[in-house]
Amino acid sequence: MSEELLKSFQKAYRNLELLPLLQEKELDQFRVNYGGEVIEELEQLVEDSPTGDGKIIFTGHRGCGKSTLLAEFSRQFHDRYFVVLFSISDTIEMSDVNHINILFAIAVNLMYEAEARQVEIPQSTKDALYKWFATRTKTEELNLEAESSVGFDLLKLISTKLKADAAVRYEIKQEFERKITDLVARINEIAALVRLASKKDVLVIIDDLDKLELGRVNDIYRDNIKALCLPNFRIIYTIPIAVLRDKFLRPLIETETNDQIVVMPVLKLFEKGKSRQAGSQPRPEAQDVLCEILNKRIADDLIEIPAAEKIVLNSGGVLRELIRIANECCRICLRLIRHKPGEAVIIDDDILDKAINSIRNDFAVPLGKLDYEILRITYENFIPDDPKDPEFLDLLHGLYVLEYRNRQNWYDVHPIVVELLKEQGLINGSQGII
Repeated sequence: MSEELLKSFQKAYRNLELLPLLQEKELDQFRVNYGGEVIEELEQLVEDSPTGDGKIIFTGHRGCGKSTLLAEFSRQFHDRYFVVLFSISDTIEMSDVNHINILFAIAVNLMYEAEARQVEIPQSTKDALYKWFATRTKTEELNLEAESSVGFDLLKLISTKLKADAAVRYEIKQEFERKITDLVARINEIAALVRLASKKDVLVIIDDLDKLELGRVNDIYRDNIKALCLPNFRIIYTIPIAVLRDKFLRPLIETETNDQIVVMPVLKLFEKGKSRQAGSQPRPEAQDVLCEILNKRIADDLIEIPAAEKIVLNSGGVLRELIRIANECCRICLRLIRHKPGEAVIIDDDILDKAINSIRNDFAVPLGKLDYEILRITYENFIPDDPKDPEFLDLLHGLYVLEYRNRQNWYDVHPIVVELLKEQGLINGSQGII
């Protein structure tokens, strides 16, 4: 019984680790139908781009399901467009991302997808492109005429170097810093070849730019948004939601993208203020989605229904927080099974309480006096004193504060962080959660 239970929790733990869902098999097995309106909004902007080179900004809280939605979106558009979806974190060291290596990564991934889908580009043209890539990344050691698979070999090596070799990134930046149009011209050349051979317009989707530190995002977009908008094909860029609160960056991005900004909202479990009213029930449409996500990953006999419902409530409507809490519960159960073999183990209120305490401690570590004061004011007023304050934006970026959308945007403190405010004696009352 213990061995069988151990394997069941191990399976649940592995299922929970599958986030975001990127592969077709994962999407088919675990994806829940939500975010349809967001997909429709993205589709409209892509399809109705007047010049065929529209730049779209896609944002939302970290962990709200953007990556999974973009994977589903790219799958739906695969037949109509030559879609290239890649994570910037797979190509560039995140601490060193800049507008030049973002554009260079577009060129690398566009060429890689052309090879993967066997796009018929004349060999002499491909050889010239490979030589261009090899020279700029110091990978000339490959014999470009040796075998047909050299394209894959070269592009994989280039990706590895871009990720691991700061010297290569520095030299690329030095070369193109004052002649960005040369780099864009090469990108446009590759896109034109792909478009001609595949008979499809190109759509590039760059994920995980929203995971950059806010200071890095500011450096990239403040002075270089025009460069990122130069390629003459459709591109979807992801950015942190906190950027939309920046009084300088937002107008700049709106101007350069023709206001093509799509926000993926957090699932709103309660209307504004309702979570603090005794006996208040969550919105069924949001609760059902999050419960279904849990049901697809954790077998019914491993979790009590009340515990599952409390996991949903403590997530604040953020998909990754739902998975994070459930994942911590599974880790605790796996340890218990090994420590006390033969005992029945299930995710119940006691296990959940231990998981919440662990996550609450993680939230508490970086907080200082000023952070607590901003959180208190946000909790009491559903908005901070200054939504553009960098300290508040950091809390928003880190999921301490969650943004919800009605006709007017409003904010609330993450349910787990609310307990920290109570422990500090900064607020009274209860949200009706664990």
